[in-house]
Amino acid sequence: MFMATLYQILKYKEIPEDFAPYVKFKAVIDKRENIDPNDEIAILDVSGTTSHHILFLDSYDNIDQIKEELKGADLKANVNTLKILESHL
Repeated sequence: MFMATLYQILKYKEIPEDFAPYVKFKAVIDKRENIDPNDEIAILDVSGTTSHHILFLDSYDNIDQIKEELKGADLKANVNTLKILESHL
């Protein structure tokens, strides 16, 4: 299991170009047809890799849903990351 640490929470319109492919890929996986420029997106760094995990925060009702998604991707978020994410739900 890999550790996921919060890198940033940004609005879609603020996403740096380097992260755009990750966001677009996640949108396809989530079958998200439209992304509003003001949608909040969390970018998590995956430790020991050059990869990132993207979360469209409006897709979750509670932190347990995020934990389940991360678990399915063989990821676990640290306590600080979970607290910050929960405050944005």
